[in-house]
Amino acid sequence: MKLTTKGRYAVTAMLDLCLHDAVGPVNLADIAGRQGISLAYLEQLFAKLRKKGLVESSRGPGGGYRLKSGPAKISVADVINAVDEQVDATRCGGQENCQGELRCLTHDLWEDLSNHIYAYLGGITLAELVQRKEVKQVSERQDAIVLQLRTH
Repeated sequence: MKLTTKGRYAVTAMLDLCLHDAVGPVNLADIAGRQGISLAYLEQLFAKLRKKGLVESSRGPGGGYRLKSGPAKISVADVINAVDEQVDATRCGGQENCQGELRCLTHDLWEDLSNHIYAYLGGITLAELVQRKEVKQVSERQDAIVLQLRTH
């Protein structure tokens, strides 16, 4: 399956934003610190997320990003699509030229797999991920590490 770092980082950053959104706009530098993602890369991703209407930004002191709609309305597939990522298990990128310029024997199998993965990711919202015990535990650990770094 072809899901690159761009898609993974976008989902991770959006989940972090969702987890910290209650305190107000979230600074990308804070997400970068907690998730180990470069700030420049996050800026590129969030420009796309904003353009697709998933987040909104505010400038100035206390500024940052917020979810534009509730986390229950944003699926993982929405995030992946917003950053121009594709979920594709085919070798040909859906072009049906898998075997030279022709369709391969197993094209339909991999295309069906891609559709199932996409449907699965489309059925999971950020709100559902935030409620998972493991996600909460990881988030608490990351927050504690960032707090510890700030106090030293």
